[in-house]
Amino acid sequence: MQVSLYYVELNNTLSLPLAFFRVPLFYKNMFYRRFGRTDLQIPVFSCGGMRYQQSWQDISPADVPKANQENLEACIHRSVDLGINHIETARGYGSSEMQLGSILPTFPREKLIVQTKVSPNEDPREFLANFDKSLAYLKLDYVDLFSLHGINNQHLLDLCTVKGGCLEVAEKLRREGRVRHIGFSTHAPSQVIRNAIATDAFDYVNLHWYFVNDSNWQAVQEAHQRDMGVFIISPNDKGGLLYKPSKKLKKLCQPLSPMRFNDLYCFRRPEVHTLSLGVSKPSDFDEHILALKDYNRIDEVVPPIEAKLRGAIANSLGQDWVNRWEEGIPCCEDIPGHINVWEILRLWNYAKSLDMIEYGKMRYNLLGNADHWFAGQQANDLDAVDLSQSFKANPFREKIPGILREAHAMLVGEPKKRLSQS
Repeated sequence: MQVSLYYVELNNTLSLPLAFFRVPLFYKNMFYRRFGRTDLQIPVFSCGGMRYQQSWQDISPADVPKANQENLEACIHRSVDLGINHIETARGYGSSEMQLGSILPTFPREKLIVQTKVSPNEDPREFLANFDKSLAYLKLDYVDLFSLHGINNQHLLDLCTVKGGCLEVAEKLRREGRVRHIGFSTHAPSQVIRNAIATDAFDYVNLHWYFVNDSNWQAVQEAHQRDMGVFIISPNDKGGLLYKPSKKLKKLCQPLSPMRFNDLYCFRRPEVHTLSLGVSKPSDFDEHILALKDYNRIDEVVPPIEAKLRGAIANSLGQDWVNRWEEGIPCCEDIPGHINVWEILRLWNYAKSLDMIEYGKMRYNLLGNADHWFAGQQANDLDAVDLSQSFKANPFREKIPGILREAHAMLVGEPKKRLSQS
């Protein structure tokens, strides 16, 4: 499939002074890619709606401070002015939809691509009621993209696809014109994502894939084969805490910043269509817009930096480990104590080789605290479990328990919660 690329020249329509945004005039171009079989021309960056809202719970508009609403609206104006006309939110993002409802209807509807997401529910009527609430908060007649939010395990996928389930509700909404295209978002193990893709019931997928986690690449390829849109979740936060990179990572990514490198690394794959930017203020777009300076030079700019990074990882951990550490590591559900061995080893890899310890701590301390959104447990009591049969096929099976202990000592800290649990 040929990826379509487009430029759009934008006018400065904001009442705020351009200096407020601190972006040079010559970055007024945006690139677009065809979002799979939706045929939408989607900007390569999307404006994610989970970091600028006032509350993670539903609240009254009267309880939103004026400064917070003004900041949210400035983010949306900045986004649209840059050509980032895909605005993404969710029923689970607290006051995000309600606050967006004060700004989105002020734009020509056909100029926006709006996505919201609703979590699966045992009761399809409650799922429908939650969608109705989303649309009412957004003050829109329809959403362009509607995701079944958080298909994170096989049970939730079955809940969606069973006869009379949530997917049938979404399809009815599409027939009614209140939804244009149906997708799903996921934090699931790769096999579950691939199972969802194989249903051929979805037009697009929101998933994780970036330099520090390529476990879902096969899922991305299979989505591409079915002409699905591919939306990358959280490339800056879950993709490496790139707004607070380690000194070693910053040095290896020169002359780019780690954030700009990761953007271009993702864009180098035509199977990837858009990266979510969970902005909290208008200036959060700045570094990503700078990355577009090298968009037409991706094949020239990315490989030398990638080679430096992969060389540093191999020098630290050994090339044989880099090539084979994942072999025979089962899903955490199949490991005694539900220890998420694969994820812990991944975090250890980057903490050890690229000094990405703060990122490792952020993710590691979610284990055991994030339900199905980040499944599995820490390696905090290995003496209480028998792991001898868990990874017999792995060439490093004798070393792994020691690495798990080292990872726990390096990364353990205060238990973390997902933002939506705050």
